[in-house]
Amino acid sequence: MKNDKREDGGFFQVVASCYFWVSLFVVSAILFPIPIFLWITTVLFDRRRYLLHQFTCRWSDIILGINPYWKVRVEGRKKIDPKKVYVMVSNHQSGLDILVLFKLHRHFKWVAKKGLFIIPFIGWNMALNGYISIERARGRSKLQMMDKAAASIRAGNSVILFPEGTRSPDGNLQNYKTGAFRLALETHSPILPVVIKGTHLAIKKGGLLIHKNDHVKVVVLDPIPYESFSHLDSKELAQMIQEKTNLELQSPD
Repeated sequence: MKNDKREDGGFFQVVASCYFWVSLFVVSAILFPIPIFLWITTVLFDRRRYLLHQFTCRWSDIILGINPYWKVRVEGRKKIDPKKVYVMVSNHQSGLDILVLFKLHRHFKWVAKKGLFIIPFIGWNMALNGYISIERARGRSKLQMMDKAAASIRAGNSVILFPEGTRSPDGNLQNYKTGAFRLALETHSPILPVVIKGTHLAIKKGGLLIHKNDHVKVVVLDPIPYESFSHLDSKELAQMIQEKTNLELQSPD
């Protein structure tokens, strides 16, 4: 993975960044009544909140669609069987990752840090969707997250996690933690690796300025059935998936 050499700054970049963040907030505020309506009208018969999640995917499409600074490609979407339930794992490069992963247009529940759920409109919609919160560095919260994620899988929902635990500062893959892989082993679920490329060049970790990038890419790797890794422990499994992810990250587009 090549390091980005571009420097932050410049009037146009500041204007473009303001446009993105303001449009994100304004569009989210305009759209938010729709998930409230969907939740009220579907809560009794759509226990998985499938329709609400599908609307949220379209919400993300709108946000990305009105931003001329990024182009996002998705490869391998057809590898995701909508009738199967997966533990989905993705590398984590940027705050943009959540938006681009919605472009998979498949049903899943996020595992996300608790602070995101209090963000006006966006976080409130996450709560309506029944996504799963976790507090960083809190052992009890991690156990509760694992219990909720396992229950969500048993209810028929795929669950998506970032095994690195935090965003990469330079796009290079960090070591995968074992939580997602313990979850797959405990629930006998297949693993679906997803690889994100280029988002660390669009929004750098710790910054608000956006950068033009026409090469943001989401690649769905082949699903890995439980039977093929049931003999491994969570550390061995994490290493295996990390190697597959890193191989795709290093491959030319």
